[in-house]
Amino acid sequence: MIDYQPLYNTLLDVKADSWIKLLPRQLADALDSLRHGNSAKWQSALNSLPKVTATHRILDADSIQIGRPEDLSEADRVELERQLKTFHPWRKGPYNLFGIEIDTEWRSDWKWDRLKSHISPLNQRLVLDVGCGNGYHCWRMLGAGAKMVVGIDPLLLNVIQFQLIRRLHGEAPVYVLPIGIEELPRGLKAFDTVFSMGVLYHRRSPIDHLLELRDCLQPGGELVLESLVIEGKSGEVLMPEGRYARMRNVWFLPSCETLMIWLKRCGFKNIRLIDVTTTSDEEQRSTEWMQFHSLKDFLNPENPQLTCEGLPAPKRAIFIADNPLR
Repeated sequence: MIDYQPLYNTLLDVKADSWIKLLPRQLADALDSLRHGNSAKWQSALNSLPKVTATHRILDADSIQIGRPEDLSEADRVELERQLKTFHPWRKGPYNLFGIEIDTEWRSDWKWDRLKSHISPLNQRLVLDVGCGNGYHCWRMLGAGAKMVVGIDPLLLNVIQFQLIRRLHGEAPVYVLPIGIEELPRGLKAFDTVFSMGVLYHRRSPIDHLLELRDCLQPGGELVLESLVIEGKSGEVLMPEGRYARMRNVWFLPSCETLMIWLKRCGFKNIRLIDVTTTSDEEQRSTEWMQFHSLKDFLNPENPQLTCEGLPAPKRAIFIADNPLR
């Protein structure tokens, strides 16, 4: 089991008492085996992991590295790989666990490389990663010097994958919690840096999401926002009539200028667009560790500049913005 007391202590330090009162019940409800059919199976697999102490940890390289091949017997390494594959699909990474390369669907390190030189240094900062998946970027944030990283993601499989990696790593000031941002109490104002990457377009109300993100930031804190965008002028937004790249839950894809207006209207200052990149099938693809359809299956085979629905192919932009001191 994960010891959450250091997290509670840190939240107490930043006067986030309102969340401390809610969090134990939120965790218990989300991890209740009766609420998720696979919860008991996943917890059993976690408990059967080989007992091993990692002698090697690297959190600031493209691949999160925990342990060396020689830390495990050959039989234990084969068993560990078998157990890791029971948690398919692995979407965010890559990871190297005791010499086992987890080649995830996303090369999440590419996104990190695009933003790491633009954000404020994370040294001794309290960081929130909204919609963090299995926590790959949380580990990178810790490797960049963060005091503590809290990831939130409502998908239980992502949380279990993180718990598995954390168990192999050992105790660390990083947590992934099975909740969504809407479950955080209002007026939290606890975090120095808040990341929201790949979430905004899944929200029915993107303005409310931006306000929720600002509500999590301390005065003077920094938002790092990544989202799907379209080419277009100020005020232009694409709202898919049905699916977008076969995803059902895509609501709004703004132009970059529109998204900057949204950020400004929500009270953010010093708004900067630092990167716009068209997603390639080298960055997002099917692998041995994620065998479902991926990006190339979602594009028009005759024109990869379009999705299979005939909409503009995925393009992602990264913005940085400040929460004013007042």
